[in-house]
Amino acid sequence: MGQLLLSSERRTTAPQRLTSVIKTARDIMRKDKGLNGDLDRIPMLTWIMFLKFLDDQEKILEAEATLSGGKFQATIARPYRWGDWAAKESGITGPELIAFINQDEAVLPDGTRGPGLFAYLRSLAGAEKKDRRDVVSTVFKGVINRMISGYLLRDVINKINEIHFDTTDQIHGLAFLYESLLKEMRDAAGDSGEFYTPRPLIRFMVKVIDPCLGETVLDPAAGTGGFLVEAFKHLKSQCKKAEDFERLQNGSLFGFEAKPMPFLLCQMNMLLHGIESPDIDSNNALRFPLREIGEKDRVDVILTNPPFGGEEERGILGNFPEDMKTTETALLFLQLIMRKLKRVPEPGRAGVVVPNGTLFGDGVCARVKEQLLKEFNLRTLVRLPEGVFAPYTNMTTNLLFFDRSGPTKEIWYYEHPLPPGRKSYTKTKPLQYEEFKPCLDWWDYREENEQAWRVSVDDVLKYDEHRILASANLDIKNPRSKLEGDYLPPQQLAADLLTREQKILIILQEIEEILKESDE
Repeated sequence: MGQLLLSSERRTTAPQRLTSVIKTARDIMRKDKGLNGDLDRIPMLTWIMFLKFLDDQEKILEAEATLSGGKFQATIARPYRWGDWAAKESGITGPELIAFINQDEAVLPDGTRGPGLFAYLRSLAGAEKKDRRDVVSTVFKGVINRMISGYLLRDVINKINEIHFDTTDQIHGLAFLYESLLKEMRDAAGDSGEFYTPRPLIRFMVKVIDPCLGETVLDPAAGTGGFLVEAFKHLKSQCKKAEDFERLQNGSLFGFEAKPMPFLLCQMNMLLHGIESPDIDSNNALRFPLREIGEKDRVDVILTNPPFGGEEERGILGNFPEDMKTTETALLFLQLIMRKLKRVPEPGRAGVVVPNGTLFGDGVCARVKEQLLKEFNLRTLVRLPEGVFAPYTNMTTNLLFFDRSGPTKEIWYYEHPLPPGRKSYTKTKPLQYEEFKPCLDWWDYREENEQAWRVSVDDVLKYDEHRILASANLDIKNPRSKLEGDYLPPQQLAADLLTREQKILIILQEIEEILKESDE
């Protein structure tokens, strides 16, 4: 009973106090020569908070087990638990702390010798599926302690020790703060920011896809877990009884994230938002041959912003049909998404972010779109303006909403407008959720207007006289646009020029692939 955290004894941390604690910890980190900006500091904070969070949650579980007379097995054994080495302000510090964390073998806080902290955490293995030990092991396989000064690290640990993850209010407060940290990390990430999708965009996509309790939701490129967190909140609002919450926590949300750092950030984000055992695969979602993905592997809903502009390794390409192989990651993910959607009992549905190049691309890109339109119902294509993903890219993007209800007959387009007087979204003036209200009002009662229009699939898929696909162009402009080509503003002219350059780049990539194949 001594370890039971009674409500009256729980220390509270007001939002202002939480903000102050995190700010102080970051200020301390700025003094360490081993860290270079928020891209290093925020992951450092995350793994420290992860261990503190785990320890606080396990104290609660241990207390509950004591009350019920059950057995409790800690995820982390002594002397590696937070209370053994981190909880005391006067605990292990300096070079000894760095050695304990970093080295394969070190002097432990209890004076014995054994594996260092990270070496021990990476060696954990669960005895059953969804064991927390497997999660911890996977998280720390991709974590590196970049701090050089053990004294500064001790100061940071002491600050994080002031956060107490043992009440819902405190966890919710930190979840909100953590979201702002992820946004800061995205803003500092430059070209590495692809794993952060603007939360207003995520919220809109979840709203219109409308996952229902009992359905399975997948993000095959989970990043920091934004889509899964928002889907969790959406599904949680539908829970009425204990069985509903149990169903939500087990077998509802799934993800893949192959990059170690986003995987860690994702785990923490989901835990803070109330997802007790995040089911995130730490390997590449594209590693499975498409032909081997059967009904048991399919899901009801897919929501994702897959990486684009990158290239996959040659070994991955063997998982795709010969005429559908491409090094363009976005097209590989689109094929995977189509394969992973359920056929029965209800047709699965998806909301996917794609770059503008996907709309007009030829070759493999056109064949992928042909499959999408012939085997799936592409109900809606939302065209987004420039700057939605600022500051790390100004590339124009689109949202595809499709399902397995049958072939596409017509496609609704909706052009999301910029706020009046704006030329693009920026880091300081980003997209806001409220701006989607006109589209949400239109969604269920569709009619053509200044922002919305319909296109027949026959106007998209074009064939030659031998019925061979000639083009599959989804890059269809708003016919009611007030802008005429001769009077486009300079920024729009530049955007159009960039689009033409992207088309040329795609053609050059296809030529390069053909040349490589001829050399093999």
